[in-house]
Amino acid sequence: MNETGLCPRLAKAMDLIGKRWTGLILYQLLDGPQRFNEIESALPISGRLLSERLKELEKEGLVVRKVYTEVPVRVEYSLTEKGQALEGAIRNIESWATGWL
Repeated sequence: MNETGLCPRLAKAMDLIGKRWTGLILYQLLDGPQRFNEIESALPISGRLLSERLKELEKEGLVVRKVYTEVPVRVEYSLTEKGQALEGAIRNIESWATGWL
């Protein structure tokens, strides 16, 4: 297969969502916008690593960080349209795992 074919894109996608905790963070955000502490309490992940993964997802355009100018400041994370487009793949993996693991 040539350099611009499916394989390099598939490899990038697998590297992105296959990174430790990334798939589960995306899965958690399928329920809608959530604050950092909500995501952190739902997953057995350190705050530092969660912050790192959220920054990576934001950089890739899968997650958006919204800051509300309230006292105290409220920050929510949600999936972008690009991130929401992964729902079918994530749900299929969930279905496969339910049936086979």
